[in-house]
Amino acid sequence: MIGKAYPFRQKAALAALLALPLLAGCAHQAAGTISHAPDAPGFLLGLWHGFIFPVAWVISLFDPAVAIYAVPNNGGWYDFGYFVGIVFFGVGARKTQRVTRTVYVDRWGGRGTVIDQ
Repeated sequence: MIGKAYPFRQKAALAALLALPLLAGCAHQAAGTISHAPDAPGFLLGLWHGFIFPVAWVISLFDPAVAIYAVPNNGGWYDFGYFVGIVFFGVGARKTQRVTRTVYVDRWGGRGTVIDQ
């Protein structure tokens, strides 16, 4: 039933799933961006850079000497730290606000006993 109701969505999802591996196959990392030197930024600096990302991004709009991502870095560990810094400690870590509403339902529909005082 769902397939007949939304044929365009299924075709679009299938096209996206087929295009994703093709696009991912084009991605590569330049050899000059990864450094195995002992002083290359690693996980902890990636964590710090992810945490200060919002402030660094605003400053980078006005000062070209400030970057939001360290290049060269040691590769995957820096990227993982950057991701964790943004998602868990930085911008993505804010608590969601729960909206609670109290709804009073008049079960009698306005009909009831009127008490005169």
